[in-house]
Amino acid sequence: MIKLALFAGDGIGSEVAGEAVNVLKFLFDSNSVRYEIEEDLVGGASYDEYKKPITEKALKLAKDADAVIFGAVGGPKWESLPIELRPEKALLTLRYDLELYANLRPARIYDELIDASPLKKEVVQGTDMMIVRELTGGIYFGQPRGVFDLDDGQKKGVNTLVYTTKEIERIAKIAFEIARKRRKKVLSVDKANVLECTELWRNVVAGVAKDYKDVELTNMYVDNCSMQLIRQPKSFDVIVTTNMFGDILSDESSMVAGSIGMLPSASLNGKKGMYEPIHGSAPDIAGLNKANPLAAILSVAMMLRYSFDMDNLAEKIENAVERVIKNGYRTADIYSNAAGTKLTGTKEMGMAVIEELKK
Repeated sequence: MIKLALFAGDGIGSEVAGEAVNVLKFLFDSNSVRYEIEEDLVGGASYDEYKKPITEKALKLAKDADAVIFGAVGGPKWESLPIELRPEKALLTLRYDLELYANLRPARIYDELIDASPLKKEVVQGTDMMIVRELTGGIYFGQPRGVFDLDDGQKKGVNTLVYTTKEIERIAKIAFEIARKRRKKVLSVDKANVLECTELWRNVVAGVAKDYKDVELTNMYVDNCSMQLIRQPKSFDVIVTTNMFGDILSDESSMVAGSIGMLPSASLNGKKGMYEPIHGSAPDIAGLNKANPLAAILSVAMMLRYSFDMDNLAEKIENAVERVIKNGYRTADIYSNAAGTKLTGTKEMGMAVIEELKK
């Protein structure tokens, strides 16, 4: 019996997560997989109900589940709250308490969506990379942190960038293992010329690389990497980097791939994982049946692969998504006036994937 926790969250989270769950249920039912899915509130929805972004009950549900399906959290409605009560705190709490230290964010360009990328065809065609982001350390979790009063009446904001050898080693190993199944290239991204913490990062990754002599390791400063992602995206294979750098670079890679609505993610601690699209809650289009559910659907495919070793079912979803794109279905974020394309809503896109799975 597979036990899943579902946290749809806020904004378009419920819409895209709903379509992903529909696809998953169809696939499980068609293949006689026994499962149960239990849902609870997180983020702004949880705050509105319980005055906290995540409850102990929801956290226990996540801990007891074999995997977590996550939608999105946040929105202008809750931006005035103290930082510890904002919807995003639910996401950070889940990552930290479940020890989901490895965040995998693939970014590939489908030939049919090249026009959706702002980059020239000859630059972007063939892009297929995996960003491996350390997720439970770095500046997002380091102590001390906060805003402090100074004696002269001013204030001081502090966030601390901190990594241990163990934290760096374990994320580096994930990156090298993934690279072995791809093109055997790892790029470690840091700012070692000015940040001592990331100088340690570079040295520790180099030490891990000695156990992976079949994989090529290179290093790049984050500012140069952000430039090269635009200049020559197809040159990248596996990128491993810190929490904050990975957050920024993976969003940049989404534009290379055409839309942030196309990028799934997996946050892992061994087989335990949380799976979510990398986009936000997009409150401006919530409830309008405009959101792209493909990133959420592809996140479910990652769940099948990484948490349950169901590569065959994962491939069925990935192939169905590819056929849907080839058939011209387009939500607004990837729509163009190209011949044969059809402007499609959230629900219709989810149904199109299911129809392909039926074939």
